[in-house]
Amino acid sequence: MARRAAPEVNAGSMADIAFLLLIFFLVTTTIEVDSGIVSKLPPEAPDTPPPPVKKKNIFQVLVNKDNQLLVEEELMELKDLTDAAVAFIDNGGGEGKSGCAYCEGERSPESSDNPKKAIVSLVNDRQATYDYYITVTNELVRAYTILRNRAATQRYGETYESMYARYKDTQEADKETPEYLELEKRLDVIRELYPRNLSEAEPQVAG
Repeated sequence: MARRAAPEVNAGSMADIAFLLLIFFLVTTTIEVDSGIVSKLPPEAPDTPPPPVKKKNIFQVLVNKDNQLLVEEELMELKDLTDAAVAFIDNGGGEGKSGCAYCEGERSPESSDNPKKAIVSLVNDRQATYDYYITVTNELVRAYTILRNRAATQRYGETYESMYARYKDTQEADKETPEYLELEKRLDVIRELYPRNLSEAEPQVAG
């Protein structure tokens, strides 16, 4: 009795199917990318000397190699940094054109004239840990957020953060509406009142 031949599987189209699956996964797969720190670099400056800055308008913050925080050459706890930065930025100690009518600080003549001239200078030692440096940066950024939220609430009845969230969530088709343009204008006003003058200098090497 003759044996029956085993049925063959038609594999002629397997290569096409595999190719189509490969294209499908390439198109639909999402690759996560680390976004890093959102920081906008200033435009390239011309070869002209920078304008002089009064020492009292500079808030010096240093992270040393032992992850210690020195503010104005004095040791400070991390938990106190935000309040100290807020007090400096919002001091409003200037007079005349350098004054600040909306500031709520102590108006000490020994501290910053106004938020537009106040500069927060951050320097970290190369041996300091990256995590601690980022934590310090976040505390300084939070100081600006606190002041912007306060100013926005006083003027527009909502925080700067909530307005910015609505601004970012606006669909492309709605970016020419009066509501969007008014929101953009309000954000610009608050940024003008409290510009983020955060200067990050080149890391230093411990001697």
